[in-house]
Amino acid sequence: MGEKVSEKMNSMESDGATALWMRDVVVTYPDGYEAIHGVDLEVAAGDIVALLGPSGSGKSSLLRAVAGLEAVTRGEVHIWGRNVAGVPVHKRGCGMVFQDGQLFPHRSVAGNIAYGLERTGRTKQQIAAEVNRWLDVVGLEGFGDRAITTLSGGQAQRVALARSLAPETGLLLLDEPLSALDRDLREELAVELRAIMTRANTAGLYVTHDHDEAFTVADRIAVVADGRVKAIGPVPVIREKLAK
Repeated sequence: MGEKVSEKMNSMESDGATALWMRDVVVTYPDGYEAIHGVDLEVAAGDIVALLGPSGSGKSSLLRAVAGLEAVTRGEVHIWGRNVAGVPVHKRGCGMVFQDGQLFPHRSVAGNIAYGLERTGRTKQQIAAEVNRWLDVVGLEGFGDRAITTLSGGQAQRVALARSLAPETGLLLLDEPLSALDRDLREELAVELRAIMTRANTAGLYVTHDHDEAFTVADRIAVVADGRVKAIGPVPVIREKLAK
């Protein structure tokens, strides 16, 4: 798709009501390879934007730059109105969910969800109440004492989602969170994931190569190819463009 980005990104301004704001972001790896070429992107509060593209398109590199896992060579990344240049990963004010969930095997389900709450000043009783609330939200009531090793792939991803949502940062970064699951379960969890994030009023940047998954989860889609955002717009608009 060669058309220009379909939203007026040049007029973007960072503010506290915008979950994520990127301007002219470039990511260059140590070997000199430029993975991201001057990307502009905005995610409004409560909005879910999918980065859709094939393997090697740069979508995961862009998400990792937002997370602080890749250095930004040029440009700015703001999260909730704050420039996060030089800010460590754990202090950026966003949650993260990856393909394999990256759960702690030595902790129970409840212990995993509690992890992000333990530095918030809450009492043990408050943390336990919050954990139970999130177990209910992701449909895992009664699973708190279960060992991570006893969970199915879908259950493990629900725990990973609850753990990332529990601190209530308002912004979630998701890198192919359903790609390791079979097709039927992926379709089921895509619907659930959108419902959960909507219920939690959480904005998201969602990386996927799967068109149907992007159409299900996102409010808007940014089509990524060759390290650039080639088009961006609401799901119906992008669906029509991709069908041509």
